[in-house]
Amino acid sequence: MASSLEQLQHETGGTFDALLRARALTAARIEQRRRLLDAVAVDPAATVVLMGSWGRRELTSSSDDDYMVLVRGAPGAAPPQPTVGAVAGAFAGDPGGFSAPGREGIFEDVVHSADLVQRIGLDDDTNTNLTRRMLLMLESVAATNPQVLEETRRDVVDDYLRDSVKDFRPPRFLLNDLVRYWRTIGVDFVAKDRRRGGEGWGLRNAKLRTSRKLLFASGLLPVLRCHELTAAEIPGFLVAQLALPPADRVAAAFLRYGALVEGAAVFGAYDRFLQLIDDGDARAELRALDGRAAADASPAFREVARLGAAIDRGLLSLLFGDGLREVTQNYAIF
Repeated sequence: MASSLEQLQHETGGTFDALLRARALTAARIEQRRRLLDAVAVDPAATVVLMGSWGRRELTSSSDDDYMVLVRGAPGAAPPQPTVGAVAGAFAGDPGGFSAPGREGIFEDVVHSADLVQRIGLDDDTNTNLTRRMLLMLESVAATNPQVLEETRRDVVDDYLRDSVKDFRPPRFLLNDLVRYWRTIGVDFVAKDRRRGGEGWGLRNAKLRTSRKLLFASGLLPVLRCHELTAAEIPGFLVAQLALPPADRVAAAFLRYGALVEGAAVFGAYDRFLQLIDDGDARAELRALDGRAAADASPAFREVARLGAAIDRGLLSLLFGDGLREVTQNYAIF
């Protein structure tokens, strides 16, 4: 069956070639990573989870290797297998290349699902824990033992819903945490910029306008769509949606509410962005920008700003269109 992204392309006559090529590349590269892990001991309750561009199925030539070892349950007496070192050693042999994950300490670590499920909110829910939980829900794919990721995602969804889930209403606890995560991304953007003295500002700003915003929308839209469902239907719907690539979740909402022109505009712009960051010269130009003054003189950044504005317009048209306006106003604003 065609994916929602492919259906949107077919129904609108749009061209999402870069996105679909990246999806095919990601599928092939995940299989390579799975073969590399064949020689690594993996506990039945553990899995290696690929995130970032891997989890979005949007690999380009310069994507980072964001991963973690996920263990379903609480820490035990014995260290889990595989170790992070064993995974890094296996991935280092990838003929397609391997680069270290980001430097913020989110990835390349052992993560127990009990922390993600039991530490939602208050002081125990650190910035790192919130980020790991959201990325596991929104942009993750298992390189081994996929059932561990599936069951953990179900555990997280069930915990968000266990206090209050009602017929034909979006689940507020999950909705509020999604919004908190999106606002945290925005706050952390400035905090990282202050810490790094402008280093990498251009590329991070470009992603905030495009891939980060679409990632947030890929969680927000399924939650808002719960206004069409009974309480009994909501858990299965959310788990099924979160198992899809983020682009498919967003495309499915455009299809559901008949916003085809707007959907074609959003993914046309995002497709162009993916082409841009896969171009070595453009990516280097963005990475070299250290602030707004330099960005204003950059052709690559001006193009990103134009594409980000197109994505904004399309998403806002969907959220405040006939199908979702009332639920957006009643649940996503206050």
